[in-house]
Amino acid sequence: MNAPLLGENKLGAYLRDRRARLDAAALGFSSPRRRTPGLRREEVAQRAHISATWYTWLEQGRGGGPSADVLDRIARALMLTEVEREHLFLLGLGRPPEVRYRQAEGVSPRLQRVLDALDPSPAMIKTLTWDVVAWNRAATVVLANYGDLPVEERNILRRIFCDPRSRALNEEWEHVARFVVAAFRADVARAGAGAETSVNALVDELSRRSPDFAAMWAENDVRYYGDGVKHLRHPALGQIAFEYSAFAIDGRPDLGMIVYTPATPEEFERVRALVAAG
Repeated sequence: MNAPLLGENKLGAYLRDRRARLDAAALGFSSPRRRTPGLRREEVAQRAHISATWYTWLEQGRGGGPSADVLDRIARALMLTEVEREHLFLLGLGRPPEVRYRQAEGVSPRLQRVLDALDPSPAMIKTLTWDVVAWNRAATVVLANYGDLPVEERNILRRIFCDPRSRALNEEWEHVARFVVAAFRADVARAGAGAETSVNALVDELSRRSPDFAAMWAENDVRYYGDGVKHLRHPALGQIAFEYSAFAIDGRPDLGMIVYTPATPEEFERVRALVAAG
C-alpha cells in the first residue's frame, strides 16, 4: 500500500493499512464475494463494538476525534502489537496510551544479561508497583539477596518500611522513605485502573504495619524517581555513596531499571572487591 502523502489523513491511512493485513477467514469473516484483502470497515467496527458509520468517518477523517477508549477497542480489533497500538494513539490523540498494568513477571534472558553486564554496579528491574523482578550479582551482595526472599517480600516498599535491616542500611532513612513513597504514588497513577486491586491491598497492608508509611502516604506527595545519591551504612563496605539513575525499558513501559554506581573510584574498587569475593 502506498505511503500517505503530506496532508493526508494519516490515522485513516494507518487504519486502512492495518485492516488490510488481517486474515478475514481466520477471524470468521469468510465470503465468496470478497475482492479485497483483509477486513472490511464494518467488520472492524463489529469487532471493536462501535458504529460502522462512525468508524468509516474515522478512516475518512470526518467527524470528531476518537477517545482513548475507542482507540483501545480498535487496537484490539485490529490485533495491534504494543508498538502499533502506541503509534495508533500518537496519530489519533497526539500522545501515547496510558501504561497498562501487568502482574509481576520475569524478564527476558537478554534483559537479564544487560543487568549482569553492569556488575559491579548494583542494578535491578522493578514493576510499576515496585516489585523487584530481576537483579544482578552486585545487587545481591550490596543491597539484598532477593533470590532468598519470598516473592511477596521482593517489594521495595515492604523492605523500606517493614524490614529493620533496610532501616539500618539507609543512612538517611526518613529522607529515603519519603522519597520512595512520593515516587511510588506517581508510578501507580501511571499504572492505571488495572493496578487498583494490587495497589490498594499493598497500601492497606503497609499502613497497618507501618505508622511511618501511613503518615507519609497521607501527605499525597509525588516525585519522579530520576537520579540522585544514596548513602548506605553497609555492614561490609562501611559508609558508602552510590549515584542512582532510573531508566525506561523500551517495549516494556510497565518496567523500570535502577542502577547504583559507586560515587568515587575508591568506592567503586571497594564494591568491585566485595562483589568478586561474594
